[in-house]
Amino acid sequence: MACALVVGEVLWDRFPDSARLGGAPLNFAVQFQRLGHTAILVSAVGVDAAGDAAKRTIQHLGLDVTFLQSTARFGTGSAAIRMGSAGQPVFTIDRPAAYDAVSLSDAEIAQISASNPSWIYHGTLFPHCPDGRRTLDRLLRQLPDATRFYDLNLRPGFEDPALIADLLRAAHVVKLNDEEMRFVSRLTGLPADRSRFCRDGRRRYGWRAVAITLGERGCAMTVGDDYVEADGIPVDVVDTVGAGDAFAAAFVHGLASGWPAARIADAANRAGAAVAAVRGALPES
Repeated sequence: MACALVVGEVLWDRFPDSARLGGAPLNFAVQFQRLGHTAILVSAVGVDAAGDAAKRTIQHLGLDVTFLQSTARFGTGSAAIRMGSAGQPVFTIDRPAAYDAVSLSDAEIAQISASNPSWIYHGTLFPHCPDGRRTLDRLLRQLPDATRFYDLNLRPGFEDPALIADLLRAAHVVKLNDEEMRFVSRLTGLPADRSRFCRDGRRRYGWRAVAITLGERGCAMTVGDDYVEADGIPVDVVDTVGAGDAFAAAFVHGLASGWPAARIADAANRAGAAVAAVRGALPES
C-alpha cells in the first residue's frame, strides 16, 4: 500500500443543470484510496455553506480531513463547466478561492512528514498562485524521497510557461493529455511525436514514467525504457469530467505495484473509461 500526499484544489464543478464536488486533486485522492492506498489531502474550503457541504462530502467519501482547512479569506472554489465542440469539458475557474489560502505551520509540515508519504501529487492550478507555489515548494523540500507526480491539468488563464517549465524539471512522473503534450513540446522543444516526447523527456529531465492520455483512443506510456500505446476501452460516454483523474490514480497504483507499462496502461484506460461511463467524477458517498 502506498501513501500519497495530494496537494491542490477542492472546488464545486458547476454545470448548467447541477453542481458536483470535484477538483482534480480531490478526484485523484478518492480514486487512489479506493484502490487500497492512503491519500493525505492538503486543501482548503471557505467558511460558507459550499465549504460545509464539501467537507461533509469528503468525510463521507472516507478521506482524512486533518489538512483540509477552512478559511474566511476567500469563498469555496468553483468552476463553471461547459462541453466543448469535441465533447471535452471547458472550465472557467473563479480565483482567488479558498484553496489559495492554504497555510501550513511548521508543526503541520512535520506532522505530514511523519506520515512518510511515498508520493506527492500536484497539478498546475494550485501553484499558479504564489502562496500555493510556496506551500508546494515547502512540501517538496521537506519530502525529498517522495516520488513527485505532476498531472498538468492545464486550465485556460492558468498556463504560466515559467511555472510549468519549473514543475516539469522537478517532476519524477508526468501525466498529460495530447493537447498538453503539444503545449509542452512548443514550450520545451521536446518532440511532438509521442514516443520521442516520452523518451527525450526521460533523458532530459530524468522522468521515471510518462503517460499521455488520448481520450477514447487510449494512451501512450513510458515506464522506464518500456514504451507502449494502448487502445481505449469502448464505453457509452456520459461525462468525461474526472476520467483523467481516475486514469492518474490507476497509473500511480500500477507504478507503485511494480507493473510493466502494458499492464498499467490497460488498467488506467479502464479506470478512466469507468468514470466516463457514469455521471460525475466521484463515486456516491
